[in-house]
This record gives sequence, structure tokens and C-alpha cells, in this order.
Amino acid sequence: MKKFLDENFVLETATAQKLYHQHAKDMPIIDYHCHLSPEDIANDRQFKNLYEIWLEGDHYKWRAMRTNGIDESYCTGDKSPYEKFEKWAETVPYTMRNPLYHWTHMELKAYFGIEKLLNKDTAKEIYNQCSTLLSTPEYSVRNLLRKMKVKVVCTTDDPADSLEYHQKIKNDGFEVKVLPTFRADKAMAIEDANAFIEYLEKLGDAAEMKISSFKDLKTALKKRHDFFHEMGGRLSDHGLEYVYASKYNNNEIKTIFNKVLIKSELKPKEILKFKSAVLVFLAEMDHEKGWTQQFHLGALRNNSSRMMRELGPDTGFDSIGDFEMAKPLSKFMDRLDNKDKLAKTILYNLNPKDNYLFATMTGNFNDGSTPGKIQFGTGWWFLDQKEGMEMQMNALSNLGLLSRFVGMLTDSRSFMSFPRHDYFRRILCNLLGNDVEKGLLPDEMELLGKMVEDISYNNANEFFGF
Repeated sequence: MKKFLDENFVLETATAQKLYHQHAKDMPIIDYHCHLSPEDIANDRQFKNLYEIWLEGDHYKWRAMRTNGIDESYCTGDKSPYEKFEKWAETVPYTMRNPLYHWTHMELKAYFGIEKLLNKDTAKEIYNQCSTLLSTPEYSVRNLLRKMKVKVVCTTDDPADSLEYHQKIKNDGFEVKVLPTFRADKAMAIEDANAFIEYLEKLGDAAEMKISSFKDLKTALKKRHDFFHEMGGRLSDHGLEYVYASKYNNNEIKTIFNKVLIKSELKPKEILKFKSAVLVFLAEMDHEKGWTQQFHLGALRNNSSRMMRELGPDTGFDSIGDFEMAKPLSKFMDRLDNKDKLAKTILYNLNPKDNYLFATMTGNFNDGSTPGKIQFGTGWWFLDQKEGMEMQMNALSNLGLLSRFVGMLTDSRSFMSFPRHDYFRRILCNLLGNDVEKGLLPDEMELLGKMVEDISYNNANEFFGF
């Protein structure tokens, strides 16, 4: 019987073990999509305790705690940091076979060298041991990034963000690149006129102009896009239910924008036309600068209206949605491709039923200009667990080129999430190792080793051109 979380965790064969230890384990990390705080990196934050670094904003853990019957006061409420941690520790044994169980113990081991299982009996000891270490200079935010061999971090930022913390990081000469990602979802969210008008004022302030027309909106977005580029940004990101691809003309969009300004009621078709126009404009800017556009598609967000009112978004009340994906995605990409303005693109699905859909969609628009120009992105959110990642890689292998895959990301708000890259690499090596042992792939370690190194780091490094 194998020991839990030993050096060969997840690695079922000798070939898998060799691939991991010789080719994957020590590769550096490019985390090209996450929600880490640039402010924390700029200020080299020193966390006071294990709660702050681990549970403070982790809706994955909150969701599990609620399912385990833990009161909200221990998740987002006013209980003390240790009381909240203790309730998480009590929940951990109930997360077996959930990825949280693996992540929890991988993180404790990777950062603190702790191999004990976390539960209510070990909670106090582990909390004190980790909190003591976190108070030392070696555990500041920047040193944690160094410890995990992180080379690049791409945060997620609104066009109206000042990027002042990115500037400070850059001025400090910190060797880890911390780059902004252009997330312009609010610039097309006209379904709430009050919020949209308020956002236009914020965006206008950032662009040093007044936005009173659709032309002005495009000018402001262009100015901020240019600024992000100057700051090293090379990616955009969109978190959408599905891609917007309605037909429209310029006069229609001008009229719709003016209706929003006077808070006139919009028809659903008008909302979709406007979103489509903005999305095309953003995509064309990405192509012009050689950026990569990312589409995270398929989340059904804020399902509990009561908890949305009480806690706001991103607090653990989202789920997988079931939307039409193929036709609008094809129309959108074809519209850009016909104008030779289709940027490098990564498509992430949240519903596993779309694995083969997305894997085949990428092949429709690869044009030979860049290896893997249109990427089928790694398992995301509810799918960034062992089975989900295996399904994604199997679909990509069957229908595309796994060898050109740009690999894993954390999509996390926690500085303790980098072992997810190690988890992914172990799963990748296990898939390949099993195929070799079954005679499905040749036992050519030089060829396979290069493939593992490329997917772990090299492909992303070349693809994004940071």
C-alpha cells in the first residue's frame, strides 16, 4: 500500500515517476492567470497567521464549510481568525476525495514541511507552527514566490485600475515579473444602467477624459489598453456565461449607448448587440498588440440572491452553467478571423460536456502562424481537480496537440496555491507514464521528457512572450 502524499504521490508507474522527478519537479512556474493582490506583492506583505494567508478570501473552503454545517460566522463573519481556522480544520476530514483534501495537505507540506493530517486534534499545533513561520522574513509574500520558483505572475485587473502597485513592484526591481491582465467585463455590462454609468465615470477618470459617447468609450479603453501594454501586460481576460456574437451596426451601438446614458429600458437584443460590439473591439486591440485573449466561459454566478445581497460576488455561490456555446463562439472567432484580427486565444470551459466542443473549436482557427495559437485551456474552477484535468488533457490529446499545451495556472487569490502546478505536473506525468507502460507510447525518455518540460513551463514562456 502506498503512503499518502509521499514523493511519488499520484505517480502510479516507474515511468511516471521518472518523468516527474527528472523533468517536471524543478521546472519554474508561470502563473498566467490568477487573482493575487498586487498590493500584497508591492508591500511584501507579512501574514500574521495561517488564517490570513489561507482562508481570508477562499470561497472554495467556505463552500465546503457551509456544506459541513458550519455557520456563516465562521466563514465570512466576525469570529476570530483561530476560531475560523479551527472550523476549517474540523471540516478537512470530510473533504476526502474532494480536491481540497489534496490541496490542503500539499500546501502544508510544500510551504511548512508539515506532513501531519489536518483535523480538529492537530489544528492548534499546525496553526501555531505555521503562524510562527509566517512571522519570519523568509515567509513574506515575495519570498513565498521565490520559494515556489515563480517567474511570472499575471494578476487580473480592471481597465480603470491605476496599476500603482504594479509600478511599485517594477520600480523595486523585484525579479519575479508581476504583470497586469486587462479584464474589461464592466465596460460591457449595460444591463444595470446605474452601475454602468458609475463605471464610465471611473474609467473616464483613469483615462483622463469624459465618456459621453460610444466613441469616447472606445477611446478610453484604448488609452488604458495602451497603458497596460506599457506596464508589461500581454493578456486580456473575459469571464462570461458565453461569447457574445450578435450582428450589429455602428449606428445601432451609438443609439444603445445613448439610451443607457438616459437610463432608458433596453431590450435583451440591444444588450447582446452592445456586448458583442465591445467584445469585438477589445479582441481587435489584443490582436493589434500581439496579446493573448482568454475566455472563461460557462459559470452560472450568484445563484443565491439572498447571499449575494449579504456578502456580494465571489463568495462561494456559483456553479456550472448550461449555455449554448458552439454557434456564438464560432461566429465571434470567424468574424475576427475574416478580418485577420484574431489574436492568440485560450478557451476555458466550466461544463465538462463542452470538452470536445472546445477542443475541436480551437482547430477551426489555428492558421500556422503560431504553434497552438488557439488553445484549449486547462481544467478551470470546478474542473481543476484530478479527474477534470485528466478529461481536459485527454480531449486535447484526442483532438489537438497536447505537446503544444501552455499548461497550468492557479486562478487563485491565495499565495499558498502554487502547489496546484505541482499537482498538475504529477497528473500529466502519470497520464504519459501509464501510456508508456501500456505500450501506447514509446519508451523514449528524451522525447517524453521534453514534452513534459514544454507543457510545464517552456510552451507558456514562448507563447506569451513576456
